[in-house]
Amino acid sequence: MRTIVNTEQAQAWNGYEGAHWARNQDRWDAVNGGFDQPLLDAAAIGERDRVLDVGCGAGQTARLAARRAAGGRVLGVDLSAPMLERARETAAKEGVGNVMFERADAQVHPFEPGGFDVATSRFGVMFFGDPVAAFANIGRALRPGGRLAFICAADAGDNEWIQAIAALRKNLPLGGFGEAGGPGMFSLADPGRIRAVLSSAGFTDVSPLRVEAYGGWGRDAEDAAAFLLDTGPGRHLTGQVDQGSADRAREALVNHLRDHEERGSVRLRSTAWLVTASRPV
Repeated sequence: MRTIVNTEQAQAWNGYEGAHWARNQDRWDAVNGGFDQPLLDAAAIGERDRVLDVGCGAGQTARLAARRAAGGRVLGVDLSAPMLERARETAAKEGVGNVMFERADAQVHPFEPGGFDVATSRFGVMFFGDPVAAFANIGRALRPGGRLAFICAADAGDNEWIQAIAALRKNLPLGGFGEAGGPGMFSLADPGRIRAVLSSAGFTDVSPLRVEAYGGWGRDAEDAAAFLLDTGPGRHLTGQVDQGSADRAREALVNHLRDHEERGSVRLRSTAWLVTASRPV
């Protein structure tokens, strides 16, 4: 591990949040996996491509990219040691041998200049302290004409899991939860900001396309509510109130999620920007 400049994010993703995601890799992939095929199709990964997966987490998209680049190689980078450990274990178990994982801050990591044909990310690029510097660094890692494709969260109001949390405002101190700003989940929710950041970072042909997918959040409303409130944000919110308020919030969340129960699963719609861009030739 080399220099880290996003120290707050590193602390979060190497603490409870990172451990939670590592333990619950399969559940988070069920939540976000609906974006995998659109992302990888947009990345147009070739059989011999060299792929950089930024904010790879527990490695789902990196492993999928490695299968498409069967004669190439994939490097997944992330700040979270717990998630990277899970990523390595899963890749080994699945026999995906052309993927490696490294703990790195993509904003400043000294990638090999021009060492990759394509860079990808599924919800991993919204947390940079300096997004222009970060994307410029990623751009330098791409060969001339290299491709960038990533998924980032769109408006909070169009994401049903945020709507579910917002329904708890009477019981929990939500404050500005879900508002755009950075670094954070919705830091790139404005497509104008996406274009400005990537253009300033040296990318061309910047194209944000609005996409949506349904994710499975649990077996039923009770299971999904427990999972949501056990995440880092959920624990942060319930930790600020007394037990009675926390219990009422859980009950309200269960009631809200019952409307989303469908064939043995709680399905919630998420909206995102599928962004593609190029490094100039």
